[in-house]
Amino acid sequence: MFSLHAYLQGLGVVGAAAALIWVLSILRSNVAIVDSLWSLLFLLLAGTYAGASGWSTPRAVPVSILVALWAVRLSGYITWRNWGHGEDRRYQAIRARNEPHFALKSLWLVFGLQAMLAWVISLPLLGAILSPSPLGIADAAGAALWLVGLAFEAGGDWQLARFKAVPDNRGKVMDRGFWRWTRHPNYFGDFTLWWGFYLIAAGAGAWWSLPGPLLMSVLLMRVSGVTLLEKDIGERRPKYVDYVRRTNAFFPGPSRRGDRR
Repeated sequence: MFSLHAYLQGLGVVGAAAALIWVLSILRSNVAIVDSLWSLLFLLLAGTYAGASGWSTPRAVPVSILVALWAVRLSGYITWRNWGHGEDRRYQAIRARNEPHFALKSLWLVFGLQAMLAWVISLPLLGAILSPSPLGIADAAGAALWLVGLAFEAGGDWQLARFKAVPDNRGKVMDRGFWRWTRHPNYFGDFTLWWGFYLIAAGAGAWWSLPGPLLMSVLLMRVSGVTLLEKDIGERRPKYVDYVRRTNAFFPGPSRRGDRR
């Protein structure tokens, strides 16, 4: 079920949230805080849609719980990972390209853009939460796919954090666990769980929410995910070049040259 009113309400909510985060970024001179708060925009959107439904539809509570589990974990992890490191080099480059007055420009270049992307990607949440149709097998399949995605995302983050915590691993490339099967298990996990949300929405009749997971897929594989992260990583970390040769970039698969641990 599509409700333009609820969808526009969501836009207003994330727009206001983005503006508040922008003000905070000015006070801290650090726009990278948007990374910590990005996933929480979806929690606001899910809550807005569930509120518009009166929390009475079959998927209002279950889908909101799934969104909350994903959003809070990801926000907490990114905040912990970035704590005390200052502004990420990606945002430093954006800042340098858009001076003078970057503080003002970041309102739409960074925060407004993130809010709009989240709003479009949230279409499956809108469709699933507002649908009055009873729960069915598609919901179970979508939840299972979501769980696989969360395992890759959270598991990959945890494995990498443990790897980096060992001083002897400094300068080495993580190629164990999920990272032996894909160079970006966290991005693949994000991809998978959002297609899980779409499966739930499609099963509820919201097939029209397809632009949401498609946009997320493009961002993860071609824009701000794999492509951006690996743009110059081979220059900064020469050992990564061999890792690229033997490990799939995104979708998991066996090593092309055997186990190199």
